[in-house]
Amino acid sequence: MTFVSADTERTVLYLSNSPDQKLADFLAASGWHAVHAKSTASAERMIDRDNIKVGLVELPQDCTSQQLSALASCMRRPETNWVAQIAPGEADNELVSRFILDYCFDFVTRPWLNERLIFALGHAHGLSALRHAHVTPEPSLGRHGMVGQCDAMQQLYRRIDKCSATEAPVFVAGESGTGKELTARAIHERSPRAGRQFVAINCAAIPPSLLQAELFGHERGAFTGALQRKIGRIESAHEGTLFLDEIGDMPHECQAVLLRFLQEGTIERLGGNGPIHVNVRVISATHVDLDKAVEEGRFRADLYHRLCVLCLVEPPLRERGGDIKLLASYALSMYRQDGARKLRGLSSDAIVAMSNYAWPGNVRELINCVRRAVVMSEGRFINASDLGLPETDNGPAVTLAEIRSKAEKDAIEHALQRHGYRLSEAAAELGISRATLYRLMHADRLHAEPSGGRASNAGADDDAAGERPRRAPSLMSAASV
Repeated sequence: MTFVSADTERTVLYLSNSPDQKLADFLAASGWHAVHAKSTASAERMIDRDNIKVGLVELPQDCTSQQLSALASCMRRPETNWVAQIAPGEADNELVSRFILDYCFDFVTRPWLNERLIFALGHAHGLSALRHAHVTPEPSLGRHGMVGQCDAMQQLYRRIDKCSATEAPVFVAGESGTGKELTARAIHERSPRAGRQFVAINCAAIPPSLLQAELFGHERGAFTGALQRKIGRIESAHEGTLFLDEIGDMPHECQAVLLRFLQEGTIERLGGNGPIHVNVRVISATHVDLDKAVEEGRFRADLYHRLCVLCLVEPPLRERGGDIKLLASYALSMYRQDGARKLRGLSSDAIVAMSNYAWPGNVRELINCVRRAVVMSEGRFINASDLGLPETDNGPAVTLAEIRSKAEKDAIEHALQRHGYRLSEAAAELGISRATLYRLMHADRLHAEPSGGRASNAGADDDAAGERPRRAPSLMSAASV
């Protein structure tokens, strides 16, 4: 039987093999409306239709693991709090006690037509209403099929829109696990080529001896084992988009052949005897620093300039702030059913632990971390220990005053260095008077001369100006002096 709650009437779903009129009358006298469900399938339909927040389930005596598993499929859903009815001594059964701990908000023991039952149902209803009032809906894929609302992601979305409107090659830079292929697909799906093929190839996953054949294809008999013609990835992407992932790991001998294709728009299959025209939009990506690779001779400069006409940079997860919580909640919504228990969500200490972690594996690591926690969690909420993240040492806390003081000192030092320790020019750049600059330098124990030791004439000129300094305000408040 199920009981459901509305604004004017509290309803509870009673899940049992047969209705209990005495129970229904007792609940009605206590202000509850009872509705009955004979099976878990019926209970799930009622929960979906009527938004039932409280359920009362009668556990049969000597219930088996199969019966409990059937009940769990319904009671795993997070929107309803369940109270179990059990017989005296039934809680000593290990299967029953584990089931109650995993799936039930509370339990009552026969005889249950008393205030204990009313209290348990009221408590379950109140907590459910509180949770529904304050919990935002689970995040879904948003703009460009990605989850993220921070400034860095908003900027990435705008740049994706701009890149989608042109045919120029795009290079996507970023650390491993930041979602470079998602960005490439988003560009393709918003471009005029959206209805055509999106062909991706990981240049680091294919042995160098086979990469050229994968890209350009081959004719029958081109080499030992080439029993029939094979169309390469580039040719199969004709009129669509070719995504070259981990381009920074492409062997040097393949780079020259790829450059020729980018320049002329033609390919030649291995063992072939003529060029084939291919119309392809190229998007490439890598976690490798290509500028450094070019300097070290590991990547051709001419190929680099062909690929990097437009450049997008994927922000690392550690710089995305509140997106960490959004992504963790999204991952939980995807893999919630992997766990054996009815998970309510992420605890506050889990959110703090994730926010303090550097995430070297970025979004990929976070999703896998949450998925592992779903399986390993022992409670209703995923907590910090379930995540298995290493403890981080954030160092001593720094006050806002200390941050301001350091910023002020650094600004003065840099201004002095830029102007050769000429106080008048440094003060003009900082927007303060010479006297104020002199006072701030004295307060921060800065000298009016370079570290080499020769005194600045400007300092002597300022002293000769005859200004007797007053007590200096901070640099922030002195900006209008």
